[in-house]
Amino acid sequence: QVLLVESGGGRVQAGGSLRLSCAASGRSFRTYIMAWFRQAPGLEREFVAAVSRSGGSTYYVDSVKGRFTISRDNVKNTVYLQMNSLKPEDTAVYYCAADLDGNWAYVTAYGGYEYWGQGTQVTVSS
Repeated sequence: QVLLVESGGGRVQAGGSLRLSCAASGRSFRTYIMAWFRQAPGLEREFVAAVSRSGGSTYYVDSVKGRFTISRDNVKNTVYLQMNSLKPEDTAVYYCAADLDGNWAYVTAYGGYEYWGQGTQVTVSS
Protein backbone atom coordinates (compact mmCIF):
# COMPACT_ATOMS: atom_id res chain seq x y z
CA GLN A 1 0.00 0.00 0.00
CA VAL A 2 1.18 3.50 -0.85
CA LEU A 3 -0.12 6.68 0.75
CA LEU A 4 0.18 9.88 -1.29
CA VAL A 5 -0.34 13.29 0.28
CA GLU A 6 -0.39 16.44 -1.85
CA SER A 7 0.30 19.96 -0.67
CA GLY A 8 1.05 23.38 -2.10
CA GLY A 9 -2.21 24.26 -3.77
CA GLY A 10 -3.85 27.65 -3.36
CA ARG A 11 -5.12 30.74 -5.11
CA VAL A 12 -2.93 32.80 -7.40
CA GLN A 13 -3.40 35.46 -10.04
CA ALA A 14 -2.82 34.72 -13.70
CA GLY A 15 0.88 34.75 -14.50
CA GLY A 16 1.81 33.59 -11.03
CA SER A 17 3.48 30.41 -9.82
CA LEU A 18 2.80 27.55 -7.46
CA ARG A 19 4.77 24.46 -6.49
CA LEU A 20 2.88 21.31 -5.67
CA SER A 21 4.42 18.52 -3.62
CA CYS A 22 3.36 14.92 -3.18
CA ALA A 23 4.88 12.93 -0.34
CA ALA A 24 4.75 9.15 -0.62
CA SER A 25 4.94 6.53 2.08
CA GLY A 26 4.83 2.77 1.92
CA ARG A 27 6.62 0.64 -0.67
CA SER A 28 9.82 1.79 -2.35
CA PHE A 29 9.12 5.11 -4.00
CA ARG A 30 11.69 4.65 -6.73
CA THR A 31 9.79 1.68 -8.17
CA TYR A 32 6.86 3.88 -9.23
CA ILE A 33 6.23 6.00 -12.24
CA MET A 34 4.75 9.18 -10.78
CA ALA A 35 2.32 11.58 -12.39
CA TRP A 36 0.08 14.55 -11.85
CA PHE A 37 -3.51 14.68 -13.11
CA ARG A 38 -6.08 17.44 -12.72
CA GLN A 39 -9.84 17.69 -12.76
CA ALA A 40 -11.86 20.85 -13.29
CA PRO A 41 -15.56 21.03 -12.35
CA GLY A 42 -17.72 19.17 -14.83
CA LEU A 43 -14.76 17.77 -16.73
CA GLU A 44 -12.96 14.43 -16.78
CA ARG A 45 -9.69 13.90 -14.98
CA GLU A 46 -6.86 15.00 -17.28
CA PHE A 47 -3.23 13.90 -17.46
CA VAL A 48 -0.79 16.75 -16.77
CA ALA A 49 2.73 15.34 -16.41
CA ALA A 50 4.68 12.18 -15.57
CA VAL A 51 8.21 11.38 -14.46
CA SER A 52 10.02 8.08 -14.85
CA ARG A 53 11.28 5.96 -11.96
CA SER A 54 14.78 7.43 -12.14
CA GLY A 55 13.61 10.95 -12.90
CA GLY A 56 15.46 10.91 -16.18
CA SER A 57 12.40 11.09 -18.41
CA THR A 58 9.39 13.38 -18.26
CA TYR A 59 6.25 13.83 -20.33
CA TYR A 60 3.70 16.66 -20.43
CA VAL A 61 0.33 17.40 -21.91
CA ASP A 62 0.73 20.00 -24.64
CA SER A 63 -1.18 22.69 -22.76
CA VAL A 64 1.43 22.89 -19.97
CA LYS A 65 4.65 22.36 -21.92
CA GLY A 66 7.13 25.15 -21.22
CA ARG A 67 5.21 26.27 -18.13
CA PHE A 68 5.14 23.25 -15.80
CA THR A 69 8.04 21.10 -14.62
CA ILE A 70 7.70 17.73 -12.92
CA SER A 71 10.54 16.34 -10.83
CA ARG A 72 11.13 13.80 -8.10
CA ASP A 73 13.43 13.24 -5.16
CA ASN A 74 13.88 9.51 -4.52
CA VAL A 75 15.58 10.20 -1.20
CA LYS A 76 12.74 12.35 0.13
CA ASN A 77 10.08 10.15 -1.53
CA THR A 78 8.50 13.24 -3.02
CA VAL A 79 7.35 14.33 -6.46
CA TYR A 80 6.95 17.99 -7.37
CA LEU A 81 5.08 20.02 -9.94
CA GLN A 82 6.44 23.51 -10.49
CA MET A 83 3.77 25.57 -12.22
CA ASN A 84 4.72 28.90 -13.78
CA SER A 85 2.82 31.38 -15.95
CA LEU A 86 -0.43 30.03 -14.59
CA LYS A 87 -3.64 30.64 -16.53
CA PRO A 88 -7.29 30.63 -15.38
CA GLU A 89 -7.78 27.42 -17.39
CA ASP A 90 -5.27 25.70 -15.08
CA THR A 91 -7.84 25.95 -12.28
CA ALA A 92 -8.59 22.42 -11.05
CA VAL A 93 -8.04 19.91 -8.31
CA TYR A 94 -4.58 18.43 -8.86
CA TYR A 95 -3.97 14.78 -8.01
CA CYS A 96 -0.73 12.89 -7.54
CA ALA A 97 -0.69 9.29 -8.82
CA ALA A 98 1.66 6.30 -8.63
CA ASP A 99 2.04 3.42 -11.09
CA LEU A 100 4.05 0.37 -9.99
CA ASP A 101 3.85 -1.88 -13.03
CA GLY A 102 3.38 0.70 -15.72
CA ASN A 103 4.92 0.96 -19.12
CA TRP A 104 6.24 4.39 -19.97
CA ALA A 105 4.38 4.22 -23.28
CA TYR A 106 1.07 4.48 -21.42
CA VAL A 107 1.83 7.13 -18.79
CA THR A 108 -1.11 9.31 -19.81
CA ALA A 109 -3.65 6.58 -19.08
CA TYR A 110 -5.70 7.34 -16.00
CA GLY A 111 -6.58 3.69 -15.44
CA GLY A 112 -2.97 2.58 -15.15
CA TYR A 113 -2.29 4.24 -11.81
CA GLU A 114 -2.87 2.15 -8.70
CA TYR A 115 -2.58 4.84 -6.06
CA TRP A 116 -3.96 8.37 -5.81
CA GLY A 117 -3.68 11.26 -3.42
CA GLN A 118 -6.65 13.19 -2.07
CA GLY A 119 -6.05 16.17 -4.33
CA THR A 120 -5.14 19.81 -3.80
CA GLN A 121 -7.09 22.76 -5.18
CA VAL A 122 -5.39 25.22 -7.52
CA THR A 123 -7.35 28.36 -8.40
CA VAL A 124 -6.03 30.90 -10.90
CA SER A 125 -7.87 34.20 -11.11
CA SER A 126 -7.78 36.49 -14.10
